[in-house]
Order: sequence, then structure tokens, then C-alpha cells
Amino acid sequence: MTRPAREARLLWTAAEAEAATGGHSTAPWEAEGISLDTRTLAAGDLFIAVRGEHFDGHDFLKDAFATGAAAAMVSRIPRDDRDLGPLLIVDDTYAGLKKLAKAARKRARAKVVAITGSVGKTSTKEALAAALAALGKVSASEGNLNNRWGVPLSLARMPADSDYGVFEVAMNHAGEITPLARMVRPDIAIVTTVNAVHLEFFDSVEEIALAKSEIFDGLDLSGIAILNFDNPYFDLLKSEAEARGIANFISFGESEGADARLIDFRANGTSRVTCDILGEEMEFELSLPGRHSAQNAMAVLAAVRSLGGDLGSAADALGTMATPAGRGRKVGIRLSGGGTALMIDDSYNASPASMRAAFRILQETEPEPGGRRIAVLGDMLELGPGSARAHEELAGDLLAAEVDLVLTTGANMIHLDDTLPREKRAGHTSRPEDLVPKLKRLLRPGDVVLVKASHGQNLGRVVEALITAGTTRKMPAKGGAE
Repeated sequence: MTRPAREARLLWTAAEAEAATGGHSTAPWEAEGISLDTRTLAAGDLFIAVRGEHFDGHDFLKDAFATGAAAAMVSRIPRDDRDLGPLLIVDDTYAGLKKLAKAARKRARAKVVAITGSVGKTSTKEALAAALAALGKVSASEGNLNNRWGVPLSLARMPADSDYGVFEVAMNHAGEITPLARMVRPDIAIVTTVNAVHLEFFDSVEEIALAKSEIFDGLDLSGIAILNFDNPYFDLLKSEAEARGIANFISFGESEGADARLIDFRANGTSRVTCDILGEEMEFELSLPGRHSAQNAMAVLAAVRSLGGDLGSAADALGTMATPAGRGRKVGIRLSGGGTALMIDDSYNASPASMRAAFRILQETEPEPGGRRIAVLGDMLELGPGSARAHEELAGDLLAAEVDLVLTTGANMIHLDDTLPREKRAGHTSRPEDLVPKLKRLLRPGDVVLVKASHGQNLGRVVEALITAGTTRKMPAKGGAE
């Protein structure tokens, strides 16, 4: 995945980075960006040679400078550095990255929003970044850079003149969000929802809610917590925030009494939303399909309003924002035998809640005459001992969504295949790549096919194989069930 094009502007100088990290440079340098990976490094980046479980960035210094790195942060000097560029030498490169992140947050004038939740983090982050971009300069996490590596990297990339910062924060174990939240120090914290995700690492959904509440550890006492009023853990999250001294809350959802309330949602090719945002009623078109997206848009607009932004401009931006690959984009596929089918590419991630949201989007998408609704589903991961049952229980939702055929892959999805009525089963494979020939034989003109699974299932490869099999046409940017 390539990084999006960026505006060429100075991000860090050698002197600034030395002051932030306590390191020293072997020569003057100036960087326009930061990278931890030579595969996505852009010319002008500061390359940080971090050590991971299976790699050491110091082994790729020559590649970094060959690609055009402005400098490299290192904790050891290579034996042969004659072909290298300027080095910023620190005791520990991961600690150096975190120090850069904290310095970037301290120097920035930006108002900062942190987003967490069981599902919907990335699409909500993208929506808020798009809405705020209509109002000023925004620095936001790229993709799903939301963990112990991604959060400090995203912060360190924030230019000093940013008006807004939007950062996604994730976890799969208790205690992981607290240090990240304290690094981000948000003015606003959004919790999209709490669901049964990562149950492999938690004994209950309540424990997941408590882990999500760690986002409040970084929220200033004058900050605002934006919480899902429809979620059963609203009261728990609110009490956890209050226990940390937070007093300012905005609720969002569909229920009566929500401060930012979804009044009406209509889906017919496009999504039309009627809502009340802190007493201001408005109607707008949303480029992300699905009722869950409209619900999260309430949190987005509540944040915009809290930051003093214009709701009309923000809502207009929500109607034109693009949908990234794997997050619900719609792509028309030209079939070898003639005609086209429509693919909903939601292959990046999956949980029981986001699966059901994707099924509703599939139900709302009308096939062309003679077409069918087809779901191609891979395993949902990290569900713990209840994984088999969680997969089986999707059968009722698929039937309710009027899905005609279901094609499955993975060790857990076999339980769903066994549960479905025989006439709904299109086949099961143990390997995702075996789906491709089955789909090529199965698809016919007018079909609508949803592709969804947890990221570890790599169903993105299935999507790309179908795209590259023939000429495709990109559909309008509508999508995203995750």
C-alpha cells in the first residue's frame, strides 16, 4: 500500500529532532516526512531504524538512502557508512520515535481528536478528517496506523501548523491504550462503540469496554468525551470518564435524548441522513453506506461543532469523501463472458458487528435484472472460545438480508457453511486463493458480491485477482462497513 501524496513542506530539521530526542546528527539535514519502512519511504523522509520482532531497520539503511531518505535515526552506526547520508544517533530508536511524537504534539497548535472503539474506528477517522479538511489543515493517521508503532509515527508526522489532528487508537489487550492516549493528549475523545471483538484476550465485553475507557487517560480535564448513546456500555464508559475527572460529554446515536441524533436514514444508491446536532437540524448526503455509518457521522459532526467548525461545510465533505480499498468501496467488474457484476470490497477487517452491518449494505444494494446477492466471507479472528458459535450465528443475518448465495473460506467459516440451508451454499475452501476460480465460474451479469473477512485472511488478494482479471470500472465512492 502506497502512502498518499503529500504537500511538500518541512517537517523536521536536524536541530529540532536533536532537541526532541536528545540525539546528535552526523551532518545537517531537513526532512519532509517520516517512515519506518523502506518499501513505503518517500524521498525526503527521515527513516527511523526501529527493531521489531522479525526485523531490524538498521539492516535496510542502504535501501533507505538509495530511495532518497533525508536522514536516518539509528541506535548503532553501521560498520560501513561511506555510502550513507546523515545519521541521527540515539540510544533507542523506538524511544526516539516516541520522543519525536511527544515533541510534535507539544509544538502543534492543532486541536486533536482521538478515536477508539470496537468497530468503525478507521471509517470514522477518515470521515472526521474529510469533514475537518473543509475547515483547515488536517493531520490524520494514515490507513490503520493505530497501535504502539502507528500512533507515535502518526503524531511525529503532524506538521506544526496543523489546525486539526485526528488519530485512531486501537488495542487488543488491556493497558495498551493508556500510553498511546497520554501521547496523543486529545482535546476530544470519541468511542464509536463497544462490541464482542478481541474476546480471545478478554473474559467479557465489559472488560473490553474498560479497556476502551483508557482513552480518557489522555483526555484533558476540560476535554470532551463523545460516546455512543445506543451502546449498552454508554453508562460504564461515562462513569469511567467521570472517575478520571472528565465532566464534558456529548452523546450520539438514534435514541431519544442523544445530543447528536440520527432522525432518519434512507438508502437508495446513496445514503440520505436527517439529524439533529446539538439542537441544529440538518439533512445531507453521506458517501458511506449503511445505518452504522450514519450513526458514526453523528459523532463526527458533534466533534466538528465542538471545535467551532461549520456543520454545513463538514456535511458537504461527508457527501463526497472517497472510500479506501478494503473499507467498502464499490467496484464494477467486467466478466469474461460479457456484462458486469458489482463488488463491495470490505475485505480489510471483520467482527460479528461489522459483518452484520455489511450484510445490511448488501441488502440495500439492488442487483441488476437477473442478478443475485452473493456474500464471500472469510474467518473472523480473535473471537476466543465462542468463535465457532459466532460464525454459525451469522446464518440468520444472511437469510434476513436476502442473500442468495454464500461462498466461505477458512477454518471457522466452515461452521457457517454447515449451518446455512443447502440452497444458499456456494461452496467452501480452506485457502482464500481457491475462491478466485470459483467466483469466476459463479458470477454472472447483474450480481452484487460482498467480500469480507478479518485482515489475517488476506481476502484482499481475492479482490485484486478479480480486479486484474479484466477491465474494471470504479464506482462512486460509497462504502465501508468497518
